Amino acid sequence: MSNVPKMLILAGAVLIVIGLVWMLLGRFVQLGKLPGDIAIERGNFRFYFPIVTCIVISVVFSLILAVIRWFTK
Repeated sequence: MSNVPKMLILAGAVLIVIGLVWMLLGRFVQLGKLPGDIAIERGNFRFYFPIVTCIVISVVFSLILAVIRWFTK
């Protein structure tokens, strides 16, 4: 039971770091507006699905986790 608070603190710290990096890099890298993201606007209807952004984020997180696993072996 003593590992749960430590994991929650670590998860919170990671989210804070991700948020800060996103704020700083958000000026240069426009996530959510990449070529290939689907945006449909017709009249008063707007549909937006950032598929390429999701793929990029997934690849980045997969690489980060692979590096972490590699270093913890």
